[in-house]
Amino acid sequence: MTGVHARASRLLPESPAPERLEQHVAAFGPRPEPRTALIGELERSGLTGRGGAGFSAATKWRAVAAEAAGARAAVVVADAVETEPASLKDRTLLALRPHLVLDGLQLAAEAVGATRMVVYLSRANDALVRTVTAAIDKRTRSGRDGTDIEVRTAPTRYVAGEETAVVNRLNGRPARPRAVPPRPYSAGIDGRPTLLHNVETLAHVALIARRGADWFREAGTPGSPGTALVTITGAVRTPGVREVEFGETVGHIIDRAGGAAAEPAAILLGGYFGRWVQADRVWPVPYERDALRRVHGSLGAGVIAVLPRTACGVAESDRVLAFLARESAGQCGPCQFGLPAMSEALHTVATGRARPHTLSTLARWSQEIPGRGACRHPDGASLFVASALEVFAEDLARHVRDGACRASRRPPILPTPVLPGGWR
Repeated sequence: MTGVHARASRLLPESPAPERLEQHVAAFGPRPEPRTALIGELERSGLTGRGGAGFSAATKWRAVAAEAAGARAAVVVADAVETEPASLKDRTLLALRPHLVLDGLQLAAEAVGATRMVVYLSRANDALVRTVTAAIDKRTRSGRDGTDIEVRTAPTRYVAGEETAVVNRLNGRPARPRAVPPRPYSAGIDGRPTLLHNVETLAHVALIARRGADWFREAGTPGSPGTALVTITGAVRTPGVREVEFGETVGHIIDRAGGAAAEPAAILLGGYFGRWVQADRVWPVPYERDALRRVHGSLGAGVIAVLPRTACGVAESDRVLAFLARESAGQCGPCQFGLPAMSEALHTVATGRARPHTLSTLARWSQEIPGRGACRHPDGASLFVASALEVFAEDLARHVRDGACRASRRPPILPTPVLPGGWR
């Protein structure tokens, strides 16, 4: 391990204001010239995607570049929709350092042979759309980018940021996920090879292109190099977005957010497609993929949400599952019938109306639903439920036996918004 204490932030500026192009160039220098060796440098860096899947960036680039070597020029998309309600990291980065992301987008386009670049944003965030549009206009007037960068918006739906949903939306269809293959790297937007990256990933690309793989690996661990942006929320004294070094413990990261505001009972790692883990079990665990996996946690969307003992984990899980059930694309049996049924069953537990067999039914459904959907939405929801059944087992049993607890009537810790309908 190269270090477990946070270094100075690589991605976030000191000032909480959008960085102008002149400030960006002063901080980082001009965008590097196109480098044919950039894909190799990414491979040496070990950079993985920061959008949730954690896939090798270099592998994705090579696949797209190979497909684009023929007559079909590629498309590169910076995905900033960030539909995870508990996450703020992507919109924070893009709002404060738009030019670092746009540098990464341009470098990716040059490396894989793309002639079209798109920044994909939620239409609900008007301020961010204006910030990004202004940054692109400034770059265009300065002659910094040779190819225009488009700004396109997505409907405010949970699955609208999934890669095949992005492709559908940018192809003029509803922003619902579709079955694969073909995958976007071979036939995506306009049938062309398409590289989709989370905006944080592209910001790391812009830094690696300037400073190299060895510099990138100075932070983090050999297996999980670099840093990551994390949204720390729930019962913490100073919630918000922080840049952490892989290898810092979960407890240390929470301490950097002012510490827990009340005695923690459980931590939700990764967001609503992540998993609950008992607080004392995960507190000393390094924040990196393999270590978290050993305690049934995940990096996911970069969320660490602290649930205090004064809250009800059953009620929190009930609200999250209800959100996931109503946010499905409704394209398959598991989403049309499975998730609503599972949500209704958990709701009877949360409200003290469950039958004795309800918990065993939920456990069985959480094992049967994954792998059967048209996309991974039912898989993520089922994993979330399975973790709740494990971590809150005693609370669930008490709800079934004695009825809803007093804590279940307290205000929610986690946001579960009712999103506007529509997929276009």
